[in-house]
Amino acid sequence: MADAGFELDPKYDDYDYPTKAPVQQNGHPGYLTELQQAQVFQLRMLLETEGYTKRLDTITLLRFLRARKFDVNLAKQMFVDCEKWRKETNLDDTVPTWEYPEKEAIFKFYPQYYHKTDKDGRPVYIEKLGGIDLPGMTKITSEERMLTNLAVEYERLSDPRLPACSRKAGYLLETCCTITDLKGVGIMKAPSVFSYVKQVSAMSQNYYPERLGKLYLINAPWGFGGVWNVVKGWLDPVTVQKIHVLGGSYQSELLKQVPAENLPKEFGGTCSCPGGCELSDMGPWREQEWARPAKWEKKETKPETTIETAPAEVKEGAAAGTDAAAPAAAADATAPAPAAA
Repeated sequence: MADAGFELDPKYDDYDYPTKAPVQQNGHPGYLTELQQAQVFQLRMLLETEGYTKRLDTITLLRFLRARKFDVNLAKQMFVDCEKWRKETNLDDTVPTWEYPEKEAIFKFYPQYYHKTDKDGRPVYIEKLGGIDLPGMTKITSEERMLTNLAVEYERLSDPRLPACSRKAGYLLETCCTITDLKGVGIMKAPSVFSYVKQVSAMSQNYYPERLGKLYLINAPWGFGGVWNVVKGWLDPVTVQKIHVLGGSYQSELLKQVPAENLPKEFGGTCSCPGGCELSDMGPWREQEWARPAKWEKKETKPETTIETAPAEVKEGAAAGTDAAAPAAAADATAPAPAAA
């Protein structure tokens, strides 16, 4: 069918960043067929009829449509389920005022952070699963707060991170380059790790569709490749193409996608941010030329939350968290460092 390009809706499409995908892809902004453009209008009309007024912009609706193969009814149900979850978790009110003072203590168990960009301009998301210890982590904070923080970070990915990356790249970016380090995920630890990861994955798939650009699973343990060969047969071929399973000699492959100056040293790059890459949150969203205030930001300011003014479960876990993190920290200190590039 003829390419209808990308028709903006003046009521909802208030973008201050590029809105055309970098390459021609079916169902992506700038490369829609007339039928796909009509399906966007149909989905929006159905949602408006049911009283929805937020997040009805074209780029957002397209993500839900792509996630459901442009089946309008399935995309509508996915959107409605997402909005129900947002309301139940009070997410819209939480995001502008969210503080997570226990972050550094939690990172001793489970570092997960955005750090600069890959060669396509996408935000790089890094997580290390080997230290996950839910009993230890819940001495510091609650599982509910950990999942709320994850949701808030997804919101911050949507705005301001991806818009800033799009401005710098000069084209629309909607996805991330994810690096998941499996080092230390053995048989004994696997149930705890994958129990938490399952919850995280459900949030991502159900409420933040079409955010994965590339996924690198590094330091994959022995036998993982065989399991992956079976699992990938159940997945959409488009998803399989995004996933790369690498062992301990992953650096050269990773550096093909992420510039050395943007990749932390521990993964074979040359970046060493003051205070550590894990807590720096460096990227275009921190650069004055490309950063803009997020649309969810509120003008009024709130006193910064500290461990003393944090919720009760965080206060109670602060001291225990320091002790609980010590064995993990000691183990890290004696463990062999990742191989350098």
